[in-house]
Amino acid sequence: MRNITTIVFSLLFLAAYSQTAKEEIDRNPCKSGSNYFAYPAPAKELTPAPAGKKPFYISHYGRHGSRYHDGIEAYEEPYAVFHAADSAGVLTERGVRLMHNIDLMYAEARDRYGELTPLGAQQHRDIARRMYERFPEIFADSASVDAKSTVVIRCILSMENALLELKGLNPALRIRSDASMHDMYYMNFRDSLLQEEEGKNEATETYTYDWDMENIHPERLLTTLFTDTAFVSERIEPLLLYRRLFNLANIIQDSEIRHTLSLYDLFTGDELFTLWQSANIWWFAHYGRSTLNGGRQPFIQRNLLRKIIEEADSCIALPRPGATLRFGHDTMVLPLACLLDLNGYGRLMHPGEALDNGWYNYRILPMACNIQIIFYRADPDDSDVWIKVLLNEEETTLPITPIEGPYYRWADFKAYYTALLDTFVES
Repeated sequence: MRNITTIVFSLLFLAAYSQTAKEEIDRNPCKSGSNYFAYPAPAKELTPAPAGKKPFYISHYGRHGSRYHDGIEAYEEPYAVFHAADSAGVLTERGVRLMHNIDLMYAEARDRYGELTPLGAQQHRDIARRMYERFPEIFADSASVDAKSTVVIRCILSMENALLELKGLNPALRIRSDASMHDMYYMNFRDSLLQEEEGKNEATETYTYDWDMENIHPERLLTTLFTDTAFVSERIEPLLLYRRLFNLANIIQDSEIRHTLSLYDLFTGDELFTLWQSANIWWFAHYGRSTLNGGRQPFIQRNLLRKIIEEADSCIALPRPGATLRFGHDTMVLPLACLLDLNGYGRLMHPGEALDNGWYNYRILPMACNIQIIFYRADPDDSDVWIKVLLNEEETTLPITPIEGPYYRWADFKAYYTALLDTFVES
């Protein structure tokens, strides 16, 4: 039977997540950005360390920080449309203002597509600082920090900013960093098997397409921007432009232009929520345990989870293991969170049920999203190792029996997830 501490923790966790996505997006439109949502600082204090135990090791995987949009077409296509409309004299006053704002965004992002922004660098400095302050025992004296990144520059720079922060806090740290194709089999695994399964899955594509056609309506916005319906019908793909403008509105929060510019006033609250819901359905359908794809997609992170378990076992055997830090992408963090079933995010369901079951993508994969496993023991001779798992620096629940509050036995974690990984058949 769970003790009273565990029951209280579970009730507090449920209460914190009882707000609906519509309410949250109404209060903070930036959350409609899904994976563009700029990393929020953790809102809650952590549960104190278990009596008689202290943290001694961290295993981490985090996404790069905030970036510019990663495709030139995100800026170039709206830029071309609005300048063509301006030349044709078919922009409203609001359309002209929007054209000038797009010009500013395009100028800021030009030749930096997909690159880390100053905010993205700061996010990783802040996460590293909080990690150091929350678990000082791990980073004391000449502790070891082993860091790896994918070979993408925004990930490498995210890693280096985190390591610079740690080194500044404790110059005695022994830090090793690397970014190599050698490690991509688990750092950014491209699973041809599951990708092929998903590519052949007509049910997913049919459902997401039909949902969008039924629910997303760009007409209201376009009539506020263009005066000539013939120009719109002949020169514009309405749904594509609508999404491009939504993406531009969302990516603003990740760059310095956020201090002087916002595009959220283009959309009504209902439109923001509908566009977010479309993205939420898409992310769950492609990376969650969707009934439309057999629920297998989270297993694309099977190599990463096995690596986490193997490296943790090796580090536990050391008297002073320190930290293992990994820097990659949202397409790793999200399915890993689902594979681990953090906070119930690994539940098998239809994509259309995700919203009603509290599966909100911005809670899982904002810019700089991360999963941290914190290990506790009394001393190096203590074989009864406890852990807790943080998602975006906040405590989570796991689908195994806790010891108390957010704490679980490492032996139980290892046994449960090893058995789960062994159920995957590559066929």
